[in-house]
Amino acid sequence: MVVAAGKAAAVMAEAFTSTLEVSARGLLASPNSGKSIDDLEWFSVGHPVPNQGSVAAGRRALELAGTLCDDELLVVLLSGGASAGLSVPVSGLTLKEKAMATVSLLESGVAIDGLNCVRKHLSAIKGGRLAIAAGGRVITLAISDVVGPVENDPAVIGSGPTTADPTSFEEALDLCRSVNSRSSIPSSVMSVLQRGIQGELEETPGVGDARLARSVYQIIGSRKNAIAGAAREARRRGFEVLVIEEPLVGEARVAGDLYVKTVARLTHEVKRPICVLSSGETTVTVTGRGRGGRNQEFSLASVATLARRFPEAVIASVGTDGVDGPTDAAGAIVDTNTPLRASAAGLERPDYYLATNDSYSFFSALDDLICIGPTNTNVGDLQIALIP
Repeated sequence: MVVAAGKAAAVMAEAFTSTLEVSARGLLASPNSGKSIDDLEWFSVGHPVPNQGSVAAGRRALELAGTLCDDELLVVLLSGGASAGLSVPVSGLTLKEKAMATVSLLESGVAIDGLNCVRKHLSAIKGGRLAIAAGGRVITLAISDVVGPVENDPAVIGSGPTTADPTSFEEALDLCRSVNSRSSIPSSVMSVLQRGIQGELEETPGVGDARLARSVYQIIGSRKNAIAGAAREARRRGFEVLVIEEPLVGEARVAGDLYVKTVARLTHEVKRPICVLSSGETTVTVTGRGRGGRNQEFSLASVATLARRFPEAVIASVGTDGVDGPTDAAGAIVDTNTPLRASAAGLERPDYYLATNDSYSFFSALDDLICIGPTNTNVGDLQIALIP
């Protein structure tokens, strides 16, 4: 039995069935279009906010897991986007209310681990509950887009439908309270979390729960694969390669500026030409009404510092899934001439577009958006700096 969920669901399911030459039944839940595979039911799901397809996929996954015979195994193929793709709101909560909470947390800049903590406690499938429905006979193969606070944390990838959950209803409620002064989280969501604290709802299975004893988990891809691929290509093109090992995180508008300063410091005495590679996942606290995504905002925040620190250099930040925020771009590219080109195009200073969260408009006017379409995978974001 196969349950494949996330942006890489289709290619993972195809690779799994073709490599092992097995006939599998089950389902495929993906926000990307693709071809049907064997006897896997196809569900078109939402991302980053779940839709009715997400609910149908989540309920069907639980149903299929409950039909496993004693000699059968559930294989779960997870990738970024799986959390929104398998959505079964707890009793007393509607999909719309859960989606409103997700949007509020996203716009408040809550990192993925915090977002998934809340998601797990509003769900009947996340936080180990899918594995329990299958009697624990589960193997999970995951492509990770999680960079922190624990890198490649199984409890965070896809909100951990097959693993123990170290978080609690109380932590989820605290997170919602921390952002509720700046956003609108439905009262029904707060009520569900309060009921959980009072013991009216069952807590997610914790570490050591015997019901998960037969659930096995393996990470098969991460941001380091993306860096390794980029490094091979950079060396082939004659660049010296420098890799920043620590994941790049934090508020995008702050991280972009700090990134350029870090690159300048690390490359001061390194042989040129040089390619600097890093990866991670920043966040954006939305205060304006513009369009953009974390990679575009990161790139925009680097414009002024890049022009000051280097006579000639290029930086790109891109989502490996091909999608950056609610836009058709994967990210954006910046060079040391960007301020001059922006001025010649009659654009406002970058700070103006940062203040309105409108990085898309800035880069669109300069034709500096990176538009590649969905890649059918997701291992976070990749940053590339080239210095001649």
